[in-house]
Amino acid sequence: MGQAHQQDAAASMDSPFGRITISERDGAITAVNWGGAGTDDTPLLAEAKRQLEAYCQGTLQVFDLPLAPAGGQLQQQVCAAMSAIPFGQTREYGEMARDLGVPPQAIGQACGGNSIPIIIPCHRVVGATGLGGFSARGGVETKIALLRHEGAYSLLI
Repeated sequence: MGQAHQQDAAASMDSPFGRITISERDGAITAVNWGGAGTDDTPLLAEAKRQLEAYCQGTLQVFDLPLAPAGGQLQQQVCAAMSAIPFGQTREYGEMARDLGVPPQAIGQACGGNSIPIIIPCHRVVGATGLGGFSARGGVETKIALLRHEGAYSLLI
């Protein structure tokens, strides 16, 4: 008999950065999306909301959740590299590109393809001459708000 797969579940919450919806499948967080209206109540989603609320309140700096980001091998490598950037710090696209042996544009595309923003902190990746883009609702303004929240924005100006 094949293993039964859990259906996707999603829960929404309001944050200082806008309404977000957290999704899970098979015991791992698979997405954080801007907007949405998820109403599921699973233990993992409750814990993810608790951790995100603590992050928003400034009492949590490191998430401890099972994650399953979408994407191929490079996407997984970039997600791991983003997750290693400490709270309140940033890294440049070019630095990550050198470390992973790929062009900076590939890093930018992988950051834009991050299915679990905030928890996997793509907002901490910046350009050598500016912030770079951000795929969230609100674009770069949301990135600035997240970096300000972490005390990292003042390092860039």
